[in-house]
Amino acid sequence: MERENNNQTARRYVGDNNQAARRYVGAVMLLPSRFRAAALKLPEELQAVAEEIRIRAGQNITVVLPDKEIELNIAAEPEDLEILCDLATGFSRYAAAETIREGYLNVEGGYRVGLCGTAVMKDGVNYNLKDLSSAVIRIGRERKGIADKIAPDLFQNGELRNILILSPPGVGKTTLLRDIIRALSYGVTGYKPLRVALIDERGEIAVSVAGRALMDIGPRTDVLNACPKAIGVPVLLRAMNPEVIAVDEITAREDINAMMTAAGCGVKLLATIHAGSVEELKNKLFYRDLLSQNIFNLAILIKNTPDGRKYEIYNLDNNLNNLNNLKMLPDAGTVAGDD
Repeated sequence: MERENNNQTARRYVGDNNQAARRYVGAVMLLPSRFRAAALKLPEELQAVAEEIRIRAGQNITVVLPDKEIELNIAAEPEDLEILCDLATGFSRYAAAETIREGYLNVEGGYRVGLCGTAVMKDGVNYNLKDLSSAVIRIGRERKGIADKIAPDLFQNGELRNILILSPPGVGKTTLLRDIIRALSYGVTGYKPLRVALIDERGEIAVSVAGRALMDIGPRTDVLNACPKAIGVPVLLRAMNPEVIAVDEITAREDINAMMTAAGCGVKLLATIHAGSVEELKNKLFYRDLLSQNIFNLAILIKNTPDGRKYEIYNLDNNLNNLNNLKMLPDAGTVAGDD
């Protein structure tokens, strides 16, 4: 079989002492074999921070880094995308048909493959993708422990607050969200462990394959995959009796309504949104509407600075012109590959 064990191959190329570079090598093993030598020539220090590998029919493949996109001197053909899809599904596309029609694949090892091609439509519903034209292998990087410094500040009077994580795209919202979920599920120092229900609409947080989460989201976390938030919140409230509901990327008014439903049942909330500053929260109509519902009372803003990634914690009170910066904490360092 063309694909070999990712961990064994990664150790052979970069050794046991560079887990970040091994994640890149694991992604390379999803490529058709004729691309691998070129992809593995990337210097190890760049492998360690690579975010994506992009393949487009008729174009050279590229590697996306935090600050640039490197073009490799080898072009992809349409059949290479078909081979990649076969490798990513273990030569069982039928088993992955549900996510293929949504444009992505979750792959063992915590990788995610995004797909573009021609949608096969029937009665307004997309049933499949054919004639694949491009793909992106996202190299998700687990960062256990990055939430530990801020976790105690997420509580007030012994209770978890309702929390928004905000940053521009690609700065690490999903990575931080995942680790806060893990921390709450295991138990933050001084507080009891909490039952967390996660709506993983795009499969990027837990990265579940065949029902098993490939990322560490804690022992008391239940995952509802591939379900819109507006549908998933009532399901979890009825079925799982959660203490916390976590979601990624509030983007629609239906999402806000779902959060209001959960908050009305006494469940604590953890969510992310795309926003580059607290000023953006105040000035954009959708975000003002979100805050005006008084659902969330704490915000974590992720910022990249010359000294590394920083977390700013803000109190969200009723006065949107008075967002109080409670604390700034440093991250353990920056990491690429996860939004």
